[in-house]
Amino acid sequence: MRDRLVVLYRGNRPPATARIESLADTVYATEEELPYLLPGADVLLAWVTITPAIREAWPDDPLKAPRWVHASSAGVDSFLFPALVDEPRVVLTNARGVYEQPTAEYVLGLILALAKDFPGTWEHQRRREWRPRPSDGITGRTVLVWGTGPIGRAIARLLRAVGMRVSGAGRTSRTGDPDFGTVHGATTLRSALTDADYVVLAAPLTEDTRGMVDAPVLAAMKPGARLINVGRGGLVDEEALVDHLAAGRLAGAALDVFAREPLPAESPLWNMPGVMISPHTAGETTSEREALVEVFLDNFTRHLEGRPLRNVVDKRRGYVVDDTHPA
Repeated sequence: MRDRLVVLYRGNRPPATARIESLADTVYATEEELPYLLPGADVLLAWVTITPAIREAWPDDPLKAPRWVHASSAGVDSFLFPALVDEPRVVLTNARGVYEQPTAEYVLGLILALAKDFPGTWEHQRRREWRPRPSDGITGRTVLVWGTGPIGRAIARLLRAVGMRVSGAGRTSRTGDPDFGTVHGATTLRSALTDADYVVLAAPLTEDTRGMVDAPVLAAMKPGARLINVGRGGLVDEEALVDHLAAGRLAGAALDVFAREPLPAESPLWNMPGVMISPHTAGETTSEREALVEVFLDNFTRHLEGRPLRNVVDKRRGYVVDDTHPA
């Protein structure tokens, strides 16, 4: 008997639908349709991941809930609600392996754009103004990557390759890390913030990390430093960030994620000097959709063959645990 697979989508269905449908009895559900189609499903492929629809549609009867949920994203904070987390028969996997390098490239691009003031150059071009001016270099500049998972590691490797001095911030302090060198825990984080020219947020959003970049953390950052967030908007106290930017304590920020998405038109972040805003696209590429499907198809084949699934999320921690690289 074939599994019943529900694919949650918005707008466009995933590519390779024929391959997906060859593996299971497949139905497609919008967010509005999900409450009617999810009960009794064996597998949920969440092609849409930043949505309350899964929580709201989750069956009250655990026996009617899917046994496996696959998130087509690296972050899984939308899935960490009690009914899913507390049910041991439900396995949660994610799209680890798709977003690491694209996000690292994006972060390098953001650092270059901030250091070289590309937004200012483009504005002068728009006005047809010839305005020669010096810019910052990035070689030898210090970067603290807050989040030592696969995306943070890819960022660290790329920034080291262009001559930046990189360290990490994670759950436990350590030295000799292959990608970060030094990883700062709670006891050494403040000194690392004081030294960093750039602080890059690449941590998952969990109960432990929500609001971690608050007013005291922003106050501890080096005057003139820049903040880059490619993790989740909920990592940052946005009101405190606005205050520190307005006061000139920080030189700028590049923000790809926000507490509310889309970012409301009335947010002061839109018009603040030195702030770059992008619409949660740091990891997106033209080949992203195909890569996401390949991860799911590989895992579904493993599921059918009774082999261990890839990218199994520790639902208590909120991310895939990598024993070879501690968090």
